[in-house]
Amino acid sequence: MTEVTEAQILNALRQVVDNEHGRNVVDLGMVSGLVIKGGNVGFVLEVRPEEGPRKEPLRKACEQAVAALPGVTSATVVLTAERVGKSETARPAAPHGHGPSRGKPGAEPTVGPRPAIPGIKSIIAVASGKGGVGKSTTAVNLALALAQTGRKVGLLDADIYGPSIPRMLGITGKPHSPDGKHLHPMQGWGIPCMSMGFLVPEDTPMIWRGPMVMSALEQMLRDVSWGELDVLVVDMPPGTGDAQLTMAQRVPLAGAVIVSTPQDIALLDARKGLNMFRRVDVPVLGIVENMSYFCCPNCGHRSEIFAHGGARKTAAELGCDFLGELPLNIAIRETSDAGTPIVASQPDSEEAKAYLAIARQIGDKLDRDGAAPKMPRIVIQ
Repeated sequence: MTEVTEAQILNALRQVVDNEHGRNVVDLGMVSGLVIKGGNVGFVLEVRPEEGPRKEPLRKACEQAVAALPGVTSATVVLTAERVGKSETARPAAPHGHGPSRGKPGAEPTVGPRPAIPGIKSIIAVASGKGGVGKSTTAVNLALALAQTGRKVGLLDADIYGPSIPRMLGITGKPHSPDGKHLHPMQGWGIPCMSMGFLVPEDTPMIWRGPMVMSALEQMLRDVSWGELDVLVVDMPPGTGDAQLTMAQRVPLAGAVIVSTPQDIALLDARKGLNMFRRVDVPVLGIVENMSYFCCPNCGHRSEIFAHGGARKTAAELGCDFLGELPLNIAIRETSDAGTPIVASQPDSEEAKAYLAIARQIGDKLDRDGAAPKMPRIVIQ
């Protein structure tokens, strides 16, 4: 089958007219971020912020126009309300690689009631203040451990720029959309999951502005047929940026789990992540100390390579629970790289038992506090 070309896609989109402006979406400069892989096509449809809620039919029309092309097996269109022009109705697409525009200080949108995702009882975010602390490995194994406690669990990879869940779960292929409106999540080790890594090649950089990321996240949450879930575990990107704010503003989070290594420099950033969730009234379920210690597999000698106990001390200082320690162990690294997470592939190992102990604490907290969380409140100072 011949692969569809960019020219063919743009020609098809020139037949989709925005009735409010009387011109097609290509000439209006609304199409950007076009990605083609095999028969899978994805792009962004940019609209004005005030137009966003009423442009969903236009987004669907674009998807249908592209999906009808020979050689296209799936079409995914992300609707994002990003730029506000002063007087123009047509906006040329900005070059890739430009950062998001900065609004006036204090212009962060306020949060109103946000609808829960149908069928999902609780959503928890696994987050870290910085990269390289093993957050994704922790998120994957905690999701599998929660499933072992008898819960129906899903996993969302919210790291648009660096998705790692497909590799860690050993999943290849593309999600399908039988009705053209909702994607069916992929399945890995018995749990449904969704990631941008399923939609673009593994080595393709996502050169997207912040609002594009926010819209993509919300669509992966609400336009995926998750089914009935007790818990949706969200693997957050590191830091305290757009993705974290999107989750706090648009989704009723039941809580957040903060992952850190023991050394001071990592804990400084972990504090920022924890305080960010508190600022938006998201409960912090606790802190996990990853890479807490190393035991030599030959002689059994224990080394505390990144120090030890820093996360426990930080939890005490900040008044939140310490959920447990996870070792620096080659088996965890090898199973993650191989797509065979240690909780699933070696459930009787000490490492898997450590994840399970943490998952049980998280599950107990969800059961005790109830699945319906408070809606977040954004505080501007």
